[in-house]
Amino acid sequence: MKTAKELAKIAIDALEEKKAEDIHIIDISDISTIADYFIIANGTNRSQIQALADYVEETLGRAGLPLKQVEGYETANWILMDYRDIVIHIFDRENRLFYDLDRIWRDGKLITPEELQSSR
Repeated sequence: MKTAKELAKIAIDALEEKKAEDIHIIDISDISTIADYFIIANGTNRSQIQALADYVEETLGRAGLPLKQVEGYETANWILMDYRDIVIHIFDRENRLFYDLDRIWRDGKLITPEELQSSR
């Protein structure tokens, strides 16, 4: 079974492959029991946002991590994907600025994709 860290890296790779913008990874494991990682990204339009969500779901599914719950897929201005230890938020630009999850979760540790690869 892959760790949350390894699965977060797989999700990041999927988002990058489909050209997600402004990807942030917040380690919230020390401040919340909700999850270990929040991944926040945005797309440019509804079709791309849905394609990002579809590809993440497909990629993580192949890695053995089923999607627990998804919200917002139809409107695609904020898709929330719950994978228990990893929560992925894919926004349109306007809603990302409005909800500003980066600020709300600023007590978490902002990490880079490279940090997800280290110390497996």
